[in-house]
Amino acid sequence: MDRLNSEGIRRSELKWALTQRRIVLTARRIDACLLCRRNRVNEAGLCDICHATLTDEELVAEEKWLRGTGP
Repeated sequence: MDRLNSEGIRRSELKWALTQRRIVLTARRIDACLLCRRNRVNEAGLCDICHATLTDEELVAEEKWLRGTGP
């Protein structure tokens, strides 16, 4: 699945983006989802809707942020 909003990152780049502190912190600071740019993001910079569509590998990368350990 590709992104719906041209300002968000490509879905194929999400796993990499979740390893980049600057990218995640920027998404959190501006409160815009990494993928779709909706507001109300979690500690990993993802909205509830995009969080629900994550693959197992992406969930592992996101979990590090949710635990507070970062990339």
